[in-house]
Amino acid sequence: MPSPLPPSIPDTQLGLSSAEVHLLRHHQALALAPSYASSTVSSAQRYGSASAGRGRGSVRSSATSSRAGSAGSAATPGPPGQGRLVLDAGSLSVLGAHFERVMARIQERVEFLSAQTTLSTTSQSRSAASTIAAADAEIARFKDILRQIDELETEFDKVRHIRDIVKSFRARVEGIGGRLGRR
Repeated sequence: MPSPLPPSIPDTQLGLSSAEVHLLRHHQALALAPSYASSTVSSAQRYGSASAGRGRGSVRSSATSSRAGSAGSAATPGPPGQGRLVLDAGSLSVLGAHFERVMARIQERVEFLSAQTTLSTTSQSRSAASTIAAADAEIARFKDILRQIDELETEFDKVRHIRDIVKSFRARVEGIGGRLGRR
């Protein structure tokens, strides 16, 4: 006599969108696969390295094969795990632990990307501060040049005024000298 199948429900009756049903089927297949259960670390490393490399996870890379398998299993009521959510405590525990690991890897990736964003922002802020400091230094240099030009213009005006006075005295002296020479 065949052993009774564990209780299950069609995964399409869980109130999930089509994409969520496909994702559930994919992860249920991963979590309940015999090779996955015996080598959780290596599967986690494969999954983690795929998500760390591209930031999308392995769900993306195996979506086509997952969809093909899920589409076939949804059409026919088969054993639990093929278009059905197994409701026994062991299977739900394994699936729950799998999702906890997936969520932990996603959280780690979010934290990593957040740290990278902070580093990038800090770098840009430092770069902007450096640029602002350089601009402030150039503005100060420009103001100093303008101050020196103003001082030179003032000196120029003084010298021109003195030159005009000297010209005036020279004209007088020449005028007096011309008068004295005629006498």
